[in-house]
Amino acid sequence: MLEPIMDVFEAIRGRRSIRNFGKGDVVSEDLRQILEAAISAPSAGNLQPWEFVIVRSADTKIALAEAAYGQNFIAQAPVVIVICANVARSATRYRERGRDLYSIQDTAAAAQNILLASYAMGYGSCWVGAFDETKVARIVNVPEDVRPLAIIPVGRSTESPEPRPKYSLEKVTHVERFN
Repeated sequence: MLEPIMDVFEAIRGRRSIRNFGKGDVVSEDLRQILEAAISAPSAGNLQPWEFVIVRSADTKIALAEAAYGQNFIAQAPVVIVICANVARSATRYRERGRDLYSIQDTAAAAQNILLASYAMGYGSCWVGAFDETKVARIVNVPEDVRPLAIIPVGRSTESPEPRPKYSLEKVTHVERFN
């Protein structure tokens, strides 16, 4: 079992999207703990559709940055995690809903765990969703029925962004029915 590093609410409130990475690697044991946090996410029917491609190669990171419409900070990070959904695995039990929804929801939960665990362990990260899916699939050689859904660069941050404004609970909360 993982040792608690920080309070979960501190991680939720303190985590920021980091786009500037300094020197230094992500320690292999730290990366393992981050990925163990990812696979601890809930999933529909416990089908666990996530697949993770760990990228350390400079050339591959550059190709991913280009496929992400020039988001070059991806290539700065020592480690990039390409999070994929095995949509076929989710479809085995839930057919179209599993393929089109549950696999994405489940993979998003794993991605959030990666972001929070990275922050709790002193690393910065950023959820990148803007990319050419076909190009990313080709770059990391994903099989058919597996979709790359997120690119998460991880490394030591050289910035401390301020919190972004959020809507109030009153604006987004509805009781019993949508108001």
